[in-house]
Amino acid sequence: MTSSAEQMRAYKGPAFFSFGFRPFFLGGAITAAIAPLVTVAALSGVLAFNPPNGLIAWHAHEMVYGYLAAVIAGFILTAVPNWTGRLPINGLRLAGLAGLWLAGRAAILSADFIGAPLAMAVDCAFLIVLDLLLWREVITGKNWRNVPICILIGLLGLGNILWHMQLARGGTGTFGVHWGLGVVAVLLALIGGRVTPSFTRNWLAKTGAAPFAAPFAAIDKVAIAALVAGVLGWLFAPGAPVSGAILMAAGALHYIRLMRWRGWRTIAEPLVVILHFGYFWLATALVLLGLSLLAPSLIAQSAALHALTAGAAGVMTLAVMTRATRGHAGHALEADRATIAIYILVNIGAGLRVAAPLLPVSYNIAMGFAALVWSSAFAVFALVYGRYLVQPRRQ
Repeated sequence: MTSSAEQMRAYKGPAFFSFGFRPFFLGGAITAAIAPLVTVAALSGVLAFNPPNGLIAWHAHEMVYGYLAAVIAGFILTAVPNWTGRLPINGLRLAGLAGLWLAGRAAILSADFIGAPLAMAVDCAFLIVLDLLLWREVITGKNWRNVPICILIGLLGLGNILWHMQLARGGTGTFGVHWGLGVVAVLLALIGGRVTPSFTRNWLAKTGAAPFAAPFAAIDKVAIAALVAGVLGWLFAPGAPVSGAILMAAGALHYIRLMRWRGWRTIAEPLVVILHFGYFWLATALVLLGLSLLAPSLIAQSAALHALTAGAAGVMTLAVMTRATRGHAGHALEADRATIAIYILVNIGAGLRVAAPLLPVSYNIAMGFAALVWSSAFAVFALVYGRYLVQPRRQ
């Protein structure tokens, strides 16, 4: 069985389409760098921008089904060869898939011109095709362990369909966005729950530290089950106190899960410790979301949601994007100054966005500054890591 690195070196086409992380990490980063700033500028009246279906609906959709969908696709398409032992999806197939994602972004902006049905068909096609490709690879490679990932990608695609259907009926699309965020939370728990302890274990072994002593156990299963139950309660019974209680309990369980991985032992390695920060944001988001259901006067649901999106998703995606890009592009797995700056900016930006209602300045100013800081992390990634993504792998 050849490794993904060997398969990449054997590829003779354009480097940008040699592996899924290249076009999708760059496209996702550019979206995350631009969309929040455009939204804030439009809300403040600085920019005249009024997309079809409204500014807030566009922002929420593009952050979930644009930026996050792209990064998830980049990660999965890069991981699948190692999961299944099959050749990566690259070349024309990858270019077509990336073009489909890009067409979805254009379709959302031009829905008034091309019509809502066509915009829906074009935009929803990306996740449907991605899931079909993933199912094919997993079934052909008999990689049954990753069937849950296939199911979750399908559910993410269903959330996008629900968003469009809601808008077609005069709704706001909120349920479709919440559905997508629920799927993202579970994906973060599953994938983050794999890579965080795995990379921690590898780094501790490399440095000769005491053995890693936190294998997957019952507490991990209970934490994931509680998360799924909490998400279902939030989606279908947000007014029930038990939904908030389950989410807070799930958050507590994920704090325990995180503590078992002993991230403080990796503080000397930014590429590893940042994964622990991302998972901390996930546990925090669950607690805040539960609290927002139980006591909305104490915490607004928008703050809890941004703990999940700007915090957990933002930090975890950049952690994976930087590490995967460096490794697969042939660069040393070491965090340079730009990488450390990316990690600092995304965490500060997320913290400011969650705390915006509590800061002693105008809410609009706080929100705008938070968006600027958070988006800057992705802008730095696009500028610094962009050249790694478009150039051939270093030998």
